[in-house]
Parts: sequence; C-alpha cells; structure tokens
Amino acid sequence: MAIVNSSSRNSIAQRSAWILLLATTSFAGQPATVSSYRDPAELVRKAVQNEIKAANDDTARFLFRGTKTTPKGSTTRLYVETRETTAGLVVAYNGKPLTPEQRRGEEARVERFVNNPEELKKKREKEHEEAERTMRIVRALPDAFVFDYAGEEAGSEGIGRAGQPLVKLQFRPNPRFQPPSRVEEVLTGMQGYVLIDAVTNRIASIDGTLFKEVSFGWGILGHLDRGGRFVVHQQEVGDNLWEISSMSLSFTGKILLVKSLSIFSTETFSDFKRVPSDLTFAQALELLKKEESSVGRDPGASKFAHN
Repeated sequence: MAIVNSSSRNSIAQRSAWILLLATTSFAGQPATVSSYRDPAELVRKAVQNEIKAANDDTARFLFRGTKTTPKGSTTRLYVETRETTAGLVVAYNGKPLTPEQRRGEEARVERFVNNPEELKKKREKEHEEAERTMRIVRALPDAFVFDYAGEEAGSEGIGRAGQPLVKLQFRPNPRFQPPSRVEEVLTGMQGYVLIDAVTNRIASIDGTLFKEVSFGWGILGHLDRGGRFVVHQQEVGDNLWEISSMSLSFTGKILLVKSLSIFSTETFSDFKRVPSDLTFAQALELLKKEESSVGRDPGASKFAHN
C-alpha cells in the first residue's frame, strides 16, 4: 500500500513501515470454504500467502483517486500505477481545485522525475525499500499473533465483497514470537481484530491498537505511545482484484527520545480504473493531466475534489 513524496497507498510505510499490512496490487486467491474459520491460524496463514502473492503480481494496475485528511486539512490526488513507480498528482486542497498557478507548480514538481532519471531511480528504490519492510510485517502476522474466532460480519462498501460473509478473528500477541528485527517489534504490543473473506482468502480489514508503549531500536530511536491505533480496509474492485480502500492512523510518540511524533490522518481511495500494465512514468503523467482536465471540465466529475 507512504514516497515526489507520493502519499500513495504505500506512503504511510515511509513514516510507519508496519502500517501497511495489506498489499496494494491484486491476486485471485484459491477458493476456500467459510468453515475454514474453525482453524483461525490456518485461515490467516492462507490469507497472508495470498496478500504476499498479490504484492508480487504487477499485471493489474490502476488509476485511482486518494484523499488524505489531517488536522491541517485535506489533499486530493490522482494516482497511476506504472511499471516503474506510482505517479501522483495533486488536484485539490480542502475540496477546492487547484488554481492555475498551483497546477503549474504541481506539474513541474512531478515532471522532474521525467526530466531527471536519477530522481526517478531514487523514488523507485525508496518505494521498493518500503514495500520490503511492509512485506516483513505481513509475513510475520501468522506467527506474531494468537487468533480466536469472534463471529462473522457482512462485507460492505469499501470492506471486502459487499454483502458477502467475512470471518472476524480477534488477535493478541503470541508470547512465543521472537521479532527477527526491530521492524517487527511493534507487533508485540498490538491487539485487535481482522476480517477475512474465507472464500477468496483475502484480508478485508485490520484494526490494531497498541496496548503498551512500543520502542524502536531498544528505546534509542524512539517509541510509540500506548493507545495508538490503525485501521486498514481492503475491497474487491472487480475481476477478483482487491485494493486498499481506506487507512486511518492515530499515533503519538517520540523520535530519538526528544522529537515528538504525532500522526493523525485518514486516507480514502476510490474510482479505480484499469490502465495498461506497461505504462511508463512519463505516460502515466500525461494520463493524469488528461484526467485532471476532464474532471475540471465536467461538473459531474467534481467528486475528485472532495473527500
């Protein structure tokens, strides 16, 4: 699933590598039966395997809209996934389309990646590193937690497949889990629940809360305070393809034991449209400019400017 700083679905990982617990690309999972909930650990393991496969499958790419809201306001972007990296273009601030001057500045900002191959390479490498950290967390989930069956819920808009059953599992730290690195340490202080589509073996939602302070680097680099919470939702967007639909973060803490850390944001993603899988970054940028222009001309398309 933050990174330009692209602020795409992957951007949250830039600040908290472990937040993005869901893959941002798609994979059609092997069918299973809802009765799989009778073995919660196995159900989670199958779902995690599919999320990992999804992250490694780059045949399906999308153009989509994302709106990030923080205490300072909201920013709406259009994104296009490419074979190189994700291209993002700001189209609105606080629900208002960019002024001509703001638009020129935004286009100049992203065009530097086209005009400077070295900048694009750095962006690609940064996103790759963040994706690697995220996958380390995903792989650790089945072993890091103990899962208990907690009922079923129906999928809804933005969560799984609308109207289809989701298995709800509560999770708490596994006392036998030994984090292989400080990246996974945060899992030792987290509890919450996960919703899984047991037919497609996909994760529809994760809601996690820190029940204790969690340190990074044995307290040297900093810590996250007790009570921090994140919620990530994923939905099917058609053709058995799944994408993250929203993320909500609420964390405080310290960096280097001195600088305060405060993250409060909600990000929603919608209007997914398939695009050719071989798009280059330059081609994606042109597509974004055309999409932005069409939004500006069509009053009915003003949804791109609102949360």
